[in-house]
Amino acid sequence: MQLFVNDLTVMDFSYLCPKRGMVGESWIVDLILHGDLDEQNMVLDFGKVKKQVKRIIDDTVDHKLVIPSEYSNTQVEHVQDTDYIKVSFEQENGDFIHISSPDDAFCFIDAAEVTMEDVIIHLSSVIKPQLPDNVKKVELSLRAENISGFYYHYTHGLKKHDGNCQRIAHGHRSKIQIFENGMKSPRLEKLWSDKWADIYVGTEEDVVDGSAAEFIDADKSQVLFKYESSQGKFELAMESNAVYIMNVDTTVELIAQYIADKLKSENPDNEYKVVAYEGVAKGAIAYA
Repeated sequence: MQLFVNDLTVMDFSYLCPKRGMVGESWIVDLILHGDLDEQNMVLDFGKVKKQVKRIIDDTVDHKLVIPSEYSNTQVEHVQDTDYIKVSFEQENGDFIHISSPDDAFCFIDAAEVTMEDVIIHLSSVIKPQLPDNVKKVELSLRAENISGFYYHYTHGLKKHDGNCQRIAHGHRSKIQIFENGMKSPRLEKLWSDKWADIYVGTEEDVVDGSAAEFIDADKSQVLFKYESSQGKFELAMESNAVYIMNVDTTVELIAQYIADKLKSENPDNEYKVVAYEGVAKGAIAYA
């Protein structure tokens, strides 16, 4: 017998890629459970599927930075007597990404590159042991949202958030819609999707001098972000060409307003509406 749940959850996370650097992503999860009927004549109660399996997926990947541990230029170090992990990642073009976070902000997969197939293998190995014995097989599929317009991949961290959004490197694949004087503007949507392709969007007040790093060795050419939140201390150093710095927090509400205000400042006689998404089917609308 097979039990299926489509659109079980959306995983919003970032991963390190040898070619692209740090990539924000949003993948929709579909699930099929293969097994025998239990004493309730069910493979597994839908309520448990939606709560238990979703929780496992969220705890494993969602709002984390996924690291391909078998990539030859990935260096991982556990900070002695702490729960902190330092990662140094060299891209194929020679650029480095250095990051330090509490260990639960990372997900390590046994692969040289992060692909949907490898994430499925990792998730299935974590989910299956936590399900009843009558469930014989876990079949997952991952897919990106079908977006007909423009979108960007961005990574950020929200130090003021009281949940997992405070992790310094998690991200989204997000649609962008821009209206200029009431008319949809594909030109401006493409402009921002190009500008924010595989970008880290950081807050100006979190930028510190390289000498302020406590755990990582930031290069002089890099932008260093550092903050402390309720989950711990976070540090991230990236090349400046992979970073976009805003003078406000990087919540989706302020991202939408920032883009609208910037467009308005460049064209004061025009009116703008910006619909900024944060992953799939959620976001904020701003006007200027």
